[in-house]
Amino acid sequence: MRSYNPDLTPPWKKSAPVPEVPAEADLVVEEVGTGFCGAVIRCEKTAEGPTVTLEDRFGKHRVFPMAPRGFLLEGRVVTLVRPTAAAAPRKPARTASGSLAVPGARARVARAGRIYVEGRHDAELVEKVWGDDLRIEGVVVEYLEGIDDLPAIVDEFAPGPDARLGVLVDHLVPGSKESRIAAAVSSDHALIVGHPYIDVWEAVKPSSVGITAWPRVPHGQDWKKGVCRALGWPDNTGAAWQHILGRVHTYKDLEPELLGRVEELIDFVTAP
Repeated sequence: MRSYNPDLTPPWKKSAPVPEVPAEADLVVEEVGTGFCGAVIRCEKTAEGPTVTLEDRFGKHRVFPMAPRGFLLEGRVVTLVRPTAAAAPRKPARTASGSLAVPGARARVARAGRIYVEGRHDAELVEKVWGDDLRIEGVVVEYLEGIDDLPAIVDEFAPGPDARLGVLVDHLVPGSKESRIAAAVSSDHALIVGHPYIDVWEAVKPSSVGITAWPRVPHGQDWKKGVCRALGWPDNTGAAWQHILGRVHTYKDLEPELLGRVEELIDFVTAP
């Protein structure tokens, strides 16, 4: 008597097997049905079957059944399974700004809106910490050579509902020259915010740079050169900045007064 395989499904109709991946905390996946992309927060056992909760880069949570072939991991279809108790914890998949990383994400086509910052050092610092986020959102950062002509610059940009403009200003404190210039800008589609520091160098935490505090430079002196002299650094502000920037790795190396303002500008420019 012949023996037959009980599975009579033709081979060309069978789905190729896919890998099973433990749904460990901070694993970033995409749910195939909705396209929702996020990091694993937790797995739960329910009466209908196991579920996984994902958190996207904006902090939004979604719960999905752990269905076979239900997720994409770095572009590959996978089946998520509940991790074992002995599974090693994964390192958090985060960008330098603290947002959830999106592996394999392509840069979005640049928006019409822009973020302006005062100088090259500001732009380099924003790029280092928020660069991944900005590319995903399609936000371009440009630097100005000072803000003395800011009202005219904003008028020339002509911000509108589909082309918002955000501007980050150094030393934006009450009574300063910068505050008077910012107050002269009037547009519902332009947002001017700033940090209290004389220069963006000060927005880097002293501990990250290896100093106890940023030195006080007498009024009337060039602030950056005064800092170099006070710290015993060579009188080369370009080299000094590269040293400072090299000590910045994540948002944790920056002062909250800068972090909040940059996040505010990104939210403003990308708002629907």
